Amino acid sequence: MSWIKSRPLKIVLRIQFLVTLIAVCGFWLLVDRHGGVSALLGGMISVATTAVYAIIVSQHSGYTAGAALRTALRAEAVKIVLTVGLLWIVFKYYESVNAFVFIGTFILTVLIYSLALLIADEAKSK
Repeated sequence: MSWIKSRPLKIVLRIQFLVTLIAVCGFWLLVDRHGGVSALLGGMISVATTAVYAIIVSQHSGYTAGAALRTALRAEAVKIVLTVGLLWIVFKYYESVNAFVFIGTFILTVLIYSLALLIADEAKSK
């Protein structure tokens, strides 16, 4: 049984991970090793927080709109706190971080999260 039940969130997580890997390879080759590590950290923060959000939302078992809204807001709050904490940890403890690459990759993968709105939840076949 999968921890994440939402098909759009699974697809978005895969795309975020793929874009992160492409950014790591590109920045490792074009900038330097620290650029690649910075891209990895920036992208994986977004992937990790999206995964946490998806897991919390997938555990929702209520059937009312209010319960669904509370679950979504709780998941978003956890995602924001985790994001801020992880960004702070990287800037505090990784002295060789390339801030442009790190924040750029993070923003790119966060923008990919909005793709979830465009993906149908269930594939319908006729």
